[in-house]
Amino acid sequence: MQRRLRVLLSAYACEPGEGSEPGVGWNWVCEVARYCDVWVLTRANNRPAIERALDEEHLRRVSWVYFDLPRWLCFWKKGQRGIHLYYYLWQIGAFFLAKKLHAKHRFDVVHHVTFVTYWKPSLLCLLPPPFVWGPVGGADRTPAPFLKTLSFRGKLYELLRNAALSLGELDPLVRLTARKAALALPCTAQTRRRLVRLGARSVHEPVQLALSAAEIARLRANSPPPPPFRFVSVGRLIPLKGLHIALSAFAAAQADLPQAQYWIIGDGPERKRLEALCDELHIAQKVKFWGRVPRDKVLELLPQCHALVHPSFHESSPTVSLEAMAAGLPVICFDIAGLSLQVTEQTGFKITPTTPDQAVRDFARAMVALAGDHARLRQMSEAARRRVAECFSWEARGRFAAELYRKLTEQCTR
Repeated sequence: MQRRLRVLLSAYACEPGEGSEPGVGWNWVCEVARYCDVWVLTRANNRPAIERALDEEHLRRVSWVYFDLPRWLCFWKKGQRGIHLYYYLWQIGAFFLAKKLHAKHRFDVVHHVTFVTYWKPSLLCLLPPPFVWGPVGGADRTPAPFLKTLSFRGKLYELLRNAALSLGELDPLVRLTARKAALALPCTAQTRRRLVRLGARSVHEPVQLALSAAEIARLRANSPPPPPFRFVSVGRLIPLKGLHIALSAFAAAQADLPQAQYWIIGDGPERKRLEALCDELHIAQKVKFWGRVPRDKVLELLPQCHALVHPSFHESSPTVSLEAMAAGLPVICFDIAGLSLQVTEQTGFKITPTTPDQAVRDFARAMVALAGDHARLRQMSEAARRRVAECFSWEARGRFAAELYRKLTEQCTR
């Protein structure tokens, strides 16, 4: 019988019951712990939620190491101010703690799981064991023709983000992380290309994130909702989500879908602009803004809808699209970034982002096609459920990680 490998997971964001980055960290820990002895290096503010969830037997064997910077530096995180600087400094402090942990426990593999951004370094690559980086994303950008459709805030955000990506690639610590990685796991093809340019010597094919078996079963258990046909979008109301494109498409489809409704779940700085757009397009009575709701509530609301509209301009590995497909909702999205890998012709409509006017027309056609063909909707719904169950389960990711670690350690001992 093979011995259980000792794995150090760096999971800055790690929290049970959450989506996005915290959910990535938590689920990676849960599944890897089935096969390996795991130490988790994470932030101290995750501790209360983690300790409330440590009921499963295999999680009791996980060693949790909580680390934060001195209290006076936490000023930078208030209101999201300077979170990138705080995270950068946290990585430096985490390295010295991880070095002590390795001297004591002699890890077989070190794996940086969250945050998953290719232009931010992880100094854990300097430890002796093989270093796994990812899944990492962040290289995808808003298509140039769509920048003019953004608000001033949106244009400024994209300008600053693009500058951060370019500067990040010049950071010697980022390049060091790429070169030292025994294996880099990108989320998308674009990020894969950037990792190669940064000097990563071994880069895997794109790896998307997943859902747990419990989440898949919960979402699958719901029956198809009754009329009227209801579209839904979920996420922070920020420019890169492209909801102005989706609302314009919904308005263009009104002649064919006079009874249809549109739910928008989430909140953010673009809400007033989007509400004003609904008034301008004369669809305000058919669009419901739910505001920010807990993730449990999101999982209750999704099955009450028929299709997810997710016109995001760049997302490396969105989980809401997987949640929607698990609930039987076909997805209408741009054919870019992680969505290109998640959604197929059998499970939704992928729109080529050529021009804003073309995108509005194509999104509208997809809406009409889904709402007007019940047989097609039913086929896509079942195909979406199957795809998530077969290709996007955290259990499968755990087996993948365990096999990966074993291969890396065997290569190092040859």
